[in-house]
Amino acid sequence: MRIVADTDVCVGAGQCVLTDPEVFDQSEDDGTVIVLVEHPKDLGKAEEAVRICPSGALSLVED
Repeated sequence: MRIVADTDVCVGAGQCVLTDPEVFDQSEDDGTVIVLVEHPKDLGKAEEAVRICPSGALSLVED
């Protein structure tokens, strides 16, 4: 599984970073999501981040 982020949809709420700071970061320019690790080892945290993203900017896709 791979994490995909749509930065055009991201509102910069930062819930993903709070959920898993080893996988997600935020741009210093506009606060949008930056995916640090596309293939996370802990899918549980990644799934949680996708689920709680308020804008729906994150998704998990099969490779």
